[in-house]
Amino acid sequence: MKQIIAVIGDRHCLADEPKAKIAYELGKALVDNGFRVLTGGMGGKETDDGVMDFAMKGARSSNRYSDGDTIAVIPGFAPEQASRYADIVIPTGLDVYRNCITANADAVIAIGGGAGTLCEMAFAWSLGRLIIGFNNVEGWSSRLSNKPIDQRKRYENIDADCVYGVDSVSCAIQLLQEKIMLYNKRHKCIQ
Repeated sequence: MKQIIAVIGDRHCLADEPKAKIAYELGKALVDNGFRVLTGGMGGKETDDGVMDFAMKGARSSNRYSDGDTIAVIPGFAPEQASRYADIVIPTGLDVYRNCITANADAVIAIGGGAGTLCEMAFAWSLGRLIIGFNNVEGWSSRLSNKPIDQRKRYENIDADCVYGVDSVSCAIQLLQEKIMLYNKRHKCIQ
C-alpha cells in the first residue's frame, strides 16, 4: 500500500515563484518514489494557483503516476472546488477543520504557508506525524524548520524530534525515506 504524504503551503503563488517550482518538483518526486500526494485540495480552474495545485500537477507528471495518486481534502461540500489535478476528491464540509484530516497523512511536508499551514503543522505535531519544512522560502515552513513545535517527547526513540528543515526536494525525499518509519504512532483518541 502506498503511503500518503500531505503537501501543504501557500494557497496562492505564481508558476515562476520558488514555492510553485518546489511544489511541482516535490509532487513529481513523491510519486516517482512510490508515494501518493494529499493536499487541502483547492486550486485554480483555468490557471494553476498555489502549492496544492502545483504539487498535484507535479505528481501527475511522474512516469510512475497512476490514477488515485492525487488526493484533495477540500473544506466545502462542492467537489468542483477541488483542483483539476485531483484524482480523489473528499468534500468534507468542515471548512478549516479539515486541516486535521490533511495533517494525519503518513507525513507532512510544508512549503511556506500562512495560518492554515501553521494549523496543519500543529495538528501534525499533535498527531505524531513526521513533519518536513522547506527552510528556503518565506512562511511557517521556514520559521519552524529545525525546531520542535512544543517540548513534549513524542517518541522515546527520536532524540532530536522537530520540524525537519530542508532546502531541496532531494533532501526532502531522502529525509522522508530515512525517517517515515520512525513516526509510526497513530492517534487513538483524546486521553
